[in-house]
Amino acid sequence: MELFSSRNVLGGGLQLIIAFFLAMILVPSVRSEVSSDTVPFKRSSILPNQRDAKGYRRLQACQNCRNEQEHGFRTGSLAGQLDSRELDGRREGSSQKIVSGIQDNAQPSTDQNQQTAPISPMKLKRQQLRQKRKEMRTQELINMSKETELEMQRAAIERTKQFNNIVRGKYSIWRKEYNNPHSDSTLKLLKDQIIMAKVYAGIARSRNVFDLYDSLMRHIKDSRQAIGDANSDTELHESALERAKAMGHALSVARDMLLDTDVVARKLRTMVQSADESINAVKKHNAFLVQHAAKTIPKPLHCLPLQLTTDYFLHNYTSKELADKNKLEDPFLYHYAIFSDNVLATAVVVNSTVIHAKEPEKHVFHIVTDRLNYAAMRMWFIVHPPAPAAINVENIDDFKWLNSSYCSVLRQLESARIKEYYFKANHPSSLSVGNENIKYRNPKYLSMLNHLRFYMPEVYPKLDKILFLDDDIVVQKDLTPLWSIDLKGMVNGAVETCKESFHRFDTYLNFSHPKISENFDPQACGWAFGMNIFDLKEWKKRNITGIYHYWQDLNEDRKLWKLGSLPPGLITFYNLTYPLERSWHVLGLGYDPAVNTSEIENAAVIHYNGNYKPWLDLAFTKYNSYWSKFVKFDNPYIQSCYMD
Repeated sequence: MELFSSRNVLGGGLQLIIAFFLAMILVPSVRSEVSSDTVPFKRSSILPNQRDAKGYRRLQACQNCRNEQEHGFRTGSLAGQLDSRELDGRREGSSQKIVSGIQDNAQPSTDQNQQTAPISPMKLKRQQLRQKRKEMRTQELINMSKETELEMQRAAIERTKQFNNIVRGKYSIWRKEYNNPHSDSTLKLLKDQIIMAKVYAGIARSRNVFDLYDSLMRHIKDSRQAIGDANSDTELHESALERAKAMGHALSVARDMLLDTDVVARKLRTMVQSADESINAVKKHNAFLVQHAAKTIPKPLHCLPLQLTTDYFLHNYTSKELADKNKLEDPFLYHYAIFSDNVLATAVVVNSTVIHAKEPEKHVFHIVTDRLNYAAMRMWFIVHPPAPAAINVENIDDFKWLNSSYCSVLRQLESARIKEYYFKANHPSSLSVGNENIKYRNPKYLSMLNHLRFYMPEVYPKLDKILFLDDDIVVQKDLTPLWSIDLKGMVNGAVETCKESFHRFDTYLNFSHPKISENFDPQACGWAFGMNIFDLKEWKKRNITGIYHYWQDLNEDRKLWKLGSLPPGLITFYNLTYPLERSWHVLGLGYDPAVNTSEIENAAVIHYNGNYKPWLDLAFTKYNSYWSKFVKFDNPYIQSCYMD
């Protein structure tokens, strides 16, 4: 019996041992299977946007998982609770991958790639602190005061003002060179190489290294051919890069053979000096050509007075009157004075004035021209009278009182020294003289038509007020309000030009001369001839013409001023000029390509003062329409001269 019982005990012990070994074998395999298909801890409620800087989900504390690990739970116990179909559904339906590790203190896993170390308490604490700080910053932004918000906005605005958003030299984003910030880098490289090649070629020649000299000169020639007329890399010849490489090699050889920094520096200074001299010569030549072009009469402008003069005498218009003589001396009408030898320009002035006049029948135009253009000027206005306005044309040679004994300018013209100064300005020797500006030496500045403006009471003795207009202006508004302006006892009403610093008195007058410095303020505002309202009663009272004669006689040797009629005008009407509002007279269309468009549109008179007159090919195209719209291009005279 005892033997039987002992056998039973041994058999039961064996069964327990076998069961234990089976359990040891089966549990790891079950745990491995479950670890790949199940989640060993609770899903945390992590929102999609709660990720760390690398894009991974933030790690969350799992107290239950830790408790399970502490109590030695096996994942094998989960295998019996989870249905395999449920696990498959989770794998297929979930759009997120959850990475976890299972740490079994009792027995390590055989699959090390599917396990990670648990989060340490210190790391978890840091994550919690970062999250807390972020929440605090968010709360501060939400509860920000209005003053703080405005202060932040102002700081941001001030910061943006420092940004430079201007990109120069980019015509369009579609250009080939847009993506290349150095679109002319190859072109610049070639030009710089040519400069250095010239330096080394000069040194090589001075040291009798003729082989190197010939090589450098040949490369210079090739590089120039590759450049041609190019202004950017896209316009270069296709061989440009090869030329640059070849030149670079040649320069490297020259540098190894001839490099001497002192000699190179001297050569470069010599080249800079030579370039400066060339630039000055070109500038001087350009100034001469511009002045010459401004004085030259275009063929159509020469043709027009010839045709008009021919018809004037052919049809015997010599005795035809242009206007009622009573109107010419009526002080209650609006009188204009225009002194010009340009028929077309005068026609534009008259036409634009009459078109904008509210009562054109009350306007009278007094035109004075020279003997050469008198017949043509009369013929034009006989054929095209500015009705209902009145017009009269006079010949300056008929003013017998205007002679050398009375007029300072005419007396100066008799001086051989003055004739040589003004009338030999085109001589080649004059171009080599750099101490005086060529524009000062234009004979038109001694023309009596240019100086007749200083004799208004003598020309129009029965008028009280008259509006002087230059022939290079265009009228865009009714000018009759000018006659009702109170000049406050002044003689001349004009628009001041002191907005620009170069239009002060010291620009026009020689303040190193005591006569000028003792009598005038160098910072006094200049003003413009071209549209001036003159009070002829005050003129006579103050003897303005006598003042003009006094200063013109003092300037016989051109020590007080040099240019034209404006400097003597500034002197003559000093402290006698009433400033008109700027919109009455906008200047600069004959020399300034950047006159404000809104100022031009709002101006009563626009003035093409300068060399770029609207009837010349030199004119700025953008300003041409303001003048050309008052030209009668359907006129047979204009068509025959301008269409041929």
